[in-house]
Amino acid sequence: MHYLAVDIGASSGRHILGSYENGKLTLKEIYRFSNGAEKRGDKLVWNTEELFKNIVQGIKECSKLGVVPYSVGIDTWGVDYALLDNNGDLIGEVYSYRDDRNASALKEVEKIITFEESYKITGIQRAQYNTVYQLYADKLSGKLDKAETMLSIPDYLHYLLSGVKKNEYTHASTSGLLDAKTGDWSWEIIDKLGYPRKIFGKIYKPGEVLGNLKEEIAKEVGFQTKVVFPASHDTASAVMAVPAIKGQPLYISSGTWSLLGTELEAPVTTKEAFDFNATNEGGYAGTIRFLRNITGMWTIQSIKKELNGKYSYDDLMNMAIDCNSTGSIIDLNDDRFLAPDSMIGAIKGYCEEKGLVVPQTVGEIMDVVYRSLATIYAETISKTEEVTGKTFEVLNIVGGGSKDGYLNKLTKEYTGKRVLAGPTEGTAVGNLLTQIISSGEIKDLKEGRLVVKNSFEVKEI
Repeated sequence: MHYLAVDIGASSGRHILGSYENGKLTLKEIYRFSNGAEKRGDKLVWNTEELFKNIVQGIKECSKLGVVPYSVGIDTWGVDYALLDNNGDLIGEVYSYRDDRNASALKEVEKIITFEESYKITGIQRAQYNTVYQLYADKLSGKLDKAETMLSIPDYLHYLLSGVKKNEYTHASTSGLLDAKTGDWSWEIIDKLGYPRKIFGKIYKPGEVLGNLKEEIAKEVGFQTKVVFPASHDTASAVMAVPAIKGQPLYISSGTWSLLGTELEAPVTTKEAFDFNATNEGGYAGTIRFLRNITGMWTIQSIKKELNGKYSYDDLMNMAIDCNSTGSIIDLNDDRFLAPDSMIGAIKGYCEEKGLVVPQTVGEIMDVVYRSLATIYAETISKTEEVTGKTFEVLNIVGGGSKDGYLNKLTKEYTGKRVLAGPTEGTAVGNLLTQIISSGEIKDLKEGRLVVKNSFEVKEI
């Protein structure tokens, strides 16, 4: 049978058609489109109408291939959401987590409930873009008064496909509004912040069948199929695709963000985890993704865009390899790198402010980025081992960033771990695994990871 994964990142989206046969999973990319937050006045928002048009257009490609997938599922980045009125229509615009409204909202929230108090409940890191803070900005603006339903971005896109409004667990877990121990909404936090309970629906686990395509969508794409929740937070799907290795995996899901962590059976909300600002996000089958969010390929993507696409990613990598290193290491998680007008200017400004050697050439700038990433990886792994009390021999990098040979080499050098790279389409693979398990063709995630190991090249660095 065939299954369709719609995998949407902060810079692009892709439709991956997967087929499972003789114990192996094969992939075929059938559609790709650009994505990105848009500046509208002083707002940074997502064009969800265009996003959905591309989703439908990609599904139509199946008809051109003569393939009717058994099911379709969508995954996206975390924390962002849509608010709907009592008619099920979108209220206003869907903000990007990089919009600057969130900094002031965070301060207001923490006057009501401190981060330490919320962390004991949610286990979610302090980041100004978390849903819990974004919703307070909506409360202050009056937007929340009109809302009947809150749906995460993938929940909303699934609703547009199926007509069914449901909340999926892994994405809800990124919000800062979920009780990490119960897996349900934290009504304590919701009530303290004055958010209306009615907007928070029942939470469903990955693998839930929402229903079929709406009739008008089925007519447009040329066939009918099931709509199934994958692990709809892209990192949750990517972690599913970490191949079976001895013991629990240590991973980096490498894309716009680098999500570095491990998979646990229960959340860790100790003072040590709090001080580390680690996050406990929900994974498939009730697992916990204990990790740190690290600004990843976003920095490189921004530099490439700022240089008007003059250089390819390989060009930028090779310039970093060939330059004389300045030795400057920067904190890429500093808020100034979240959405600067000029990433190059932000890097130079940071170095100047901190008394570091200021990079001048493109190669030197890239060298700073690469070595800073590898340094953060090494520090994060060391702290993860300390906080969890576990020691890891192997680091598995999945996702598009796993194709960057130079970053992989530096990561091995700086961390001292065995480094495995692949599969590159980790998120799509995890999305497909959930659908295949839901159909009954694969028993569980343990079997699914063996399928991944047998289906895709994983390169040791």
